Amino acid sequence: MSSATDSPATTPALPLHMRRNGFDPVPDLAAARENDGVTQVATPFGARAWLVTRHADVRALLGDAETFSNGWQRPNSDLSPEEAAELRRGNLLGYDPPEHTRLRKMLTPEFTVRRMRRLEPRIVEIVDQHLDAMRRAGAPRDLVTDFALPVPSLVICELLGVPYADRDEFQTRTGTILDTSLPEDVRRQASLAQRAYMRELVERAQADPGEDMLGMLVREHGHELETPDLTGIASLLLLAGHETTSNMLGLGTLALLRHPDQLALVRDDPERVAPAVEELMRWLSIVHSGTPRVTTTEVEIAGRVIPAGEMVVFALPAANRDPELVDDPDALDITRKPTNHIGFGHGIHHCLGAPLARMEMRIAFPALLRAFPELRTAIPDDEIEFRSYHFVYGLKSLPVAW
Repeated sequence: MSSATDSPATTPALPLHMRRNGFDPVPDLAAARENDGVTQVATPFGARAWLVTRHADVRALLGDAETFSNGWQRPNSDLSPEEAAELRRGNLLGYDPPEHTRLRKMLTPEFTVRRMRRLEPRIVEIVDQHLDAMRRAGAPRDLVTDFALPVPSLVICELLGVPYADRDEFQTRTGTILDTSLPEDVRRQASLAQRAYMRELVERAQADPGEDMLGMLVREHGHELETPDLTGIASLLLLAGHETTSNMLGLGTLALLRHPDQLALVRDDPERVAPAVEELMRWLSIVHSGTPRVTTTEVEIAGRVIPAGEMVVFALPAANRDPELVDDPDALDITRKPTNHIGFGHGIHHCLGAPLARMEMRIAFPALLRAFPELRTAIPDDEIEFRSYHFVYGLKSLPVAW
């Protein structure tokens, strides 16, 4: 497989917490966890930060919103503070309590396990439709473009009320926004374009609210949420709703293909599917980190005293591979007992859509493997390309045959 650390000379160096060798964090990241636990690193934003790498420390950080604030501002931005604040409106990842609590409380009822179960028949239908389309088209097919990306995209589009016909445009913009190898102004323009698109949808929902989530927010909370708030909420849900799950489906399938004994369990034993999803979340940790935090007071982490006002980032791949969390952490083992992995984060910013993502994966993985019992990669291992520079790790493509 091509190394996730390979990069063209024109692209910036990857920060330590984003470096991978295929499925695995690079040895330097593991060394940072085993030696110091917290170390200063460069970030994609042009500033230095403290990198926290041990599971217990990352979990404590994520659980302490009072000490580790989301009030970080991108340095050297062309945006004025007022413009930056306007673009941040509605984005739950950019807020601390009480504003975060207020916004999340409005959305939480829509993402309960019970609500998600109502979607299960439709998700099954969407998965089956795409598998049938792959079968009709014949091998080889690109699993990313034909299955892993369109399935969660269609689900989140229907949930939000976003026209699925617009998917190519918003997926292209999302890919640009998340690609740290691109110039900052290119990514910012994509972000502004995405927000303008979502604002149009919000204004349409305000004029005629439907039965989707945007319509619900307008009907039930329109007196509390202004248009920029609704736009930010919808933008975050659209991005997170398809990027994370799609990359888990693509990368997770490749991981199972590399572990055929575990693939067989997922395919043939329904009781193994849910634990497999959790172990894949731990082992892959497709989200390298999260929103940088700023210390509000002096704090000690792993024996290091960090002053107030410092930027702190965290390495989910290192934390989820911590030997203190699980034995033999670098091995993929779907028969493990449940772990306290933090693939969905932790604390007040724990992934709001986790019940939806889990359901999509629990349906999609076994359905795919049963539909194509002879599924295999259609190109040599060293030609498989990873999305090394994206905030959400994954595959550029995955040609498969059966």
